[in-house]
Amino acid sequence: MAKEKCDRHAYFIGGGLASLAGAVYLIRDFAFKGENIHILESLDILGGSNDGIGTPKEGFVCRGGRMLNEETYENFWDLFHTIPSLERPGLSVTDEILEFDHAHPTHANARLIDKDGSVLDVMSMGFDNSDRMKLTKLMVEPERNLDNLRIRDWFSPHFFTTNFWYMWQTTFAFQEWSSVCELKRYMNRMIYEFSRIQTLEGVTRTRFNQYDSLIVPLKMYLEDFNVDFNLKCTVTDIDFKNTEDPEEIIVRRIHYVRGNGKAGTKSNDNSKTDSKTENKAESKNGVINLKKKDICIFTCGCITDNSDEGDFKTPARYLPDNPPSADLWRKITAKKPGLGNPEPFFGHPDETKWESFTVTSNGDKLLQMIEKYSRNVPGSGALMTFKDSSWRMSIVVAAQPHFKNQPENQTIFWGYGLYPDRVGDYVKKPMIDCTGEEMLTELLHHLHFEDEADDIMKDVVNVIPSMMPYVDALFQCRAKADRPKVIPKGSRNFAMVGQFVELPKDMVFTEEYSVRTARYAVYKLMGSDKKVLPVTPYNKQPEVLLRALNTMYR
Repeated sequence: MAKEKCDRHAYFIGGGLASLAGAVYLIRDFAFKGENIHILESLDILGGSNDGIGTPKEGFVCRGGRMLNEETYENFWDLFHTIPSLERPGLSVTDEILEFDHAHPTHANARLIDKDGSVLDVMSMGFDNSDRMKLTKLMVEPERNLDNLRIRDWFSPHFFTTNFWYMWQTTFAFQEWSSVCELKRYMNRMIYEFSRIQTLEGVTRTRFNQYDSLIVPLKMYLEDFNVDFNLKCTVTDIDFKNTEDPEEIIVRRIHYVRGNGKAGTKSNDNSKTDSKTENKAESKNGVINLKKKDICIFTCGCITDNSDEGDFKTPARYLPDNPPSADLWRKITAKKPGLGNPEPFFGHPDETKWESFTVTSNGDKLLQMIEKYSRNVPGSGALMTFKDSSWRMSIVVAAQPHFKNQPENQTIFWGYGLYPDRVGDYVKKPMIDCTGEEMLTELLHHLHFEDEADDIMKDVVNVIPSMMPYVDALFQCRAKADRPKVIPKGSRNFAMVGQFVELPKDMVFTEEYSVRTARYAVYKLMGSDKKVLPVTPYNKQPEVLLRALNTMYR
């Protein structure tokens, strides 16, 4: 038995949170040898969409932020209880995050901003009776009746003018054309947060950006167990064994190419640990032959595929063609049934794109002005949404510093626009064509800070736009069968994880979803009866439902 364990290997395709979490579960729960765990990642950095990069000289960038929640992320918190904090010896990463968050609680005082610059009172959701009836019906509607239905197919036009929609949409990045089934899952899974959506008190903050706070500790934990990281290693195909049963799925070969990192990405300069994971193999092309007991776990789709960054004077490029994770997914669906359908998610980039921007400044003049305006010190607020902006623009000011290598005299904040094809209200260009300078100019006008724009601009180090063609792909209108199961029917050694697989009751676009899919995949492939922590049924708890009902009628 010991020899069998020693000879068994695990191959993770993709270096995001799901793969890193899966590696931890193999080591923690099955005493898997770290050197027998191989993570194959096409970029030169781990973390997937959990990013945070930059330098004081060139500016910092977060393409986005993943909301954490203390009450509902069951497997996420359990996983990070295993990972030691790098900042607080003796604590786990979970302990560190919750300690920081409890010391810096979220209570947004300026959730929605009117076009005249006034902060709106959003205690009322703004529903009429039709909205209430439709929302209530959606929460109990069987999912089998919601295939290929969009949110706007379910609700009347009035729904999209309510305070609720402006807040819920921008908190989670929904669009009117997103899947109504995904909205249903969010309403049931996040019903606990519904009654406090106007303050976002349920948002749990990490001390730094999510790369520094989550990915770096995970990576160092795995390095201590000698996990084999293969960066700049792109998997180009997966071969399945030919068997008498066409539905049987057994991975036998993994094809890869080394050294072809994706255009438009940057190395992470704020973590010295990346140097330990450089590829040592010299061959450019290669094939991995899996043995009988080996397993393969594939992250089928990445929301930050084909992302590009601009700068203060340069727009980010829109590069929707040939997203690599989707291309690999398409190849394997042509070989075996039951592996899902990437087309609804990766076939409509004009529906799935939005654009973010990160502002780095010397000094804190602008942050002090925003603090006075919003009545929130940095890190205590949440999204500020300019509801009438043509771009549907929002910003977030995190606690400072937000990066480990951020100097004391620098400040950063992040924002995004859900409608990048629309012309700005002040800068008369589509957001997708704007430089970082133009995005900041548009924001300053919405804040009505234009009189001080020249002084503010003098302090700016950089404003980095990030165009992401597939960032909303996971919300696309789809049928249930379009999402593959974590363990496809007939699989013997293959699992699919990440944001595009099917997990009943849970909601995508969350860290919990990546971790939960990884845990389920590892437990099943290892033949274990260990249990994945279940979704907490807040939507069945009378006191939570009563608060939600009161909120609907506020």
